[in-house]
Parts: sequence; C-alpha cells; structure tokens
Amino acid sequence: MECIINRRSQFSASHRHWLQELREAENIQKFGSCSRFPGHGHNYVLFVSIAGELDEYGMVQNLSEVKQVLKREVTSQLDFSYLNDAWSEFQQTLPTTENIARVIWQRLAPHLSLVNIQLFEHPELWADYQGNGMEAYLTISTHFSAAHRLAHPNLSYEENSEIYGKCARPNGHGHNYHMEVTVKGEIDQRTGMSVDLGALNQVIEDYVVEPFDHTFLNKDIPYFAQVVPTAENIAIHIRHLLQQPIQELGATLHKVKLIESPNNSCEVYGTQSTSNSVTTQASETLLTSV
Repeated sequence: MECIINRRSQFSASHRHWLQELREAENIQKFGSCSRFPGHGHNYVLFVSIAGELDEYGMVQNLSEVKQVLKREVTSQLDFSYLNDAWSEFQQTLPTTENIARVIWQRLAPHLSLVNIQLFEHPELWADYQGNGMEAYLTISTHFSAAHRLAHPNLSYEENSEIYGKCARPNGHGHNYHMEVTVKGEIDQRTGMSVDLGALNQVIEDYVVEPFDHTFLNKDIPYFAQVVPTAENIAIHIRHLLQQPIQELGATLHKVKLIESPNNSCEVYGTQSTSNSVTTQASETLLTSV
C-alpha cells in the first residue's frame, strides 16, 4: 500500500534579486524592493512530501532518517545564510522561492522518494515543485470582504430558504474571503522567476480584490445578478477573470482556492481555454490545519 508522508522543516536566510549584467535602474525596474542592497530575509518553512510502500514497521520511511537528511542536505547549509552565495546553483539562477524549491528537490532527490517540495517564503507566498524540469507552481494568498445572498432569482423566498437555509435571508450576510491563486510556469534560467511576482500581484488586485472588496456581490458585481454567488460560483468567476491576464504574463492559471469560512472552501482548476464553456473541477472541502 503506497502512502505519502510529509515532513516540515524551516530555515532563516536572506537573499537579493540582482543581476550583474543589468544596470541599477534595470534591476530596480525588474525586481523592485527585492533589489535593495544588501538584501532581505525570510523565515522559510519547508514541507517535503515522500511517497512509498509501507514497510513491515508501518512506515514509508523512518522520519528520524528523513529529519537527518533534511538537516544534512538543506537546513544546516541554508539556515542563517545569504542564499546568493550559499549554493553554486544560485550563482546562475537567482534564489527566488520557486527556484529554491527546485534546487532543494535536486539536493534531496538522491536520498528521498520525493513527490513534492513546498516552500513558504511567508504565509502569503509559496512555491511547489514536483521534479518537472524548470516547471514550478507559485501561489499567492490574499483576501477580500464581501456580502452575498444565496437565492435563485426564479424561486420564491420559501423555495430558496428550503435550499439555502439562513443564507437566503433577504438582507444577506458577509464573509472575510481568503483566496489562493496558483499559477504554473517555467522558471527563467537567469532570474529564477516563473512569473513576474509584482505583475501577478497587480493582476489579482486589479481584477479581483479591488472590484470585489467591500461589495454586496449580488448587486455590485454584474455577473451575480443572475448567478447565485455560492463559493463555487465565485471561484469559477474569479478563474474566468484571471485566466487571460495571467496568460499574458507568460504563466498558466492552475488553481483558485476560495476559503469562505474556517469550515468551507472550494477549489477550481484552470484550463488552457478562457471560454465560459471550459470544464470545471470543483470540490467543497472541510479545512484542516497544517
């Protein structure tokens, strides 16, 4: 029986995004505040996922051994380091979140049966790498506050109440929505970026956060005049809004996760098409703590 186990680790390190072949103004334009001398630091959190068959002792791999491998190959070398100088790989390709995850995979792969490396730069930005060449996933977490009412326009109040319960009450109710946008892209051999992070943040702000924040979705967002703003429908609409702008940045929208409350969330996956007729993969899930 195959299982996947996960091991958490962490390290603190600094880095700077700066290319010697570019002028100062060009570096500032490309990397913004990340280009400042002498750099900046993060408390990185690393999750290593390992797959395998259970042995006679009920383990995929002894976690004590995994801990020692992580310490020897990664954290003892990176903790309290300046990443640009810590590993030779970062001399050629800058230590962005996604590239650090890729190089950690390369360092651990000879010792562990990896299926995913997930690296958090901070709670609102993380990368996943699964061993596919220069391909990586980058996730931005953000939030907006909005009200909505769950009521189908063609049904009576009594009928809507039977379907949606309290959520059908006439004056609506509100949520602090948390949203995770995951994009897939190729890591640039020099910059280490799979997508321009500043541009991606701006797209999410312009197309979702600013238009949705502090609104009554049913009345302020035209799409929801006839579409019931369930978490699923909101996520689907956000996917449609973001697909083309993200594609124009040179990346692909992989997933939108919308967390409506600590108990309810949904995920929709992107496709190559930006048509309204694209197939939707959605799941309503109970959130669990990491």
